[in-house]
Amino acid sequence: MSNEIQATIRSEQGTGASRRLRKSGQVPAVVYGDKQEAQAIAVDHKEMFYALEKESFFNRILTLNIDGKSQDVIVRDYQMHPFKRQVLHIDFQAVNSNEPLRMRLPVHIVNAQAVKLQSGRVSLLSNTVDVILDPKNIPEALILDCANVQAGDILHLSDIQYPEGVQSVALKRDSNLAIATVTGKKR
Repeated sequence: MSNEIQATIRSEQGTGASRRLRKSGQVPAVVYGDKQEAQAIAVDHKEMFYALEKESFFNRILTLNIDGKSQDVIVRDYQMHPFKRQVLHIDFQAVNSNEPLRMRLPVHIVNAQAVKLQSGRVSLLSNTVDVILDPKNIPEALILDCANVQAGDILHLSDIQYPEGVQSVALKRDSNLAIATVTGKKR
């Protein structure tokens, strides 16, 4: 999927209007932030449904074309139907590329083979970490290297490899929270 999303301004709002919009293959959405008033828009359902399945869709700047005007945004929130394969609503946040951005990045574990050899397992306590970063350089994920861990270890936020320009919000507040535990037999 490209970084460009086509959208139209929607004039009607409310439950009935949103229901009609969904039946026509559109998803009601809202764009807010960057010192602008919230704007009600509609985007294509099929495109959004398949894009929301990809983790990288949430970690990059998207270009939202609203009736010919383009704007940089990130996906801030979305709602799915409880049992249908249907997107009900999406929130986009406008991004200013000159200001730091606060967002949640996923954590990926690498080099867990050493733990597996000890009949152990790495259990993430949190799949995401709240960070402040430069919108021009958003990493796909944060890396938690488990090459030198032993069974019984507890990994903290400070054990994550942060790319340049990315800072953990909790670490800035001097709160080094546990992010993962390692289970298994100690040698």
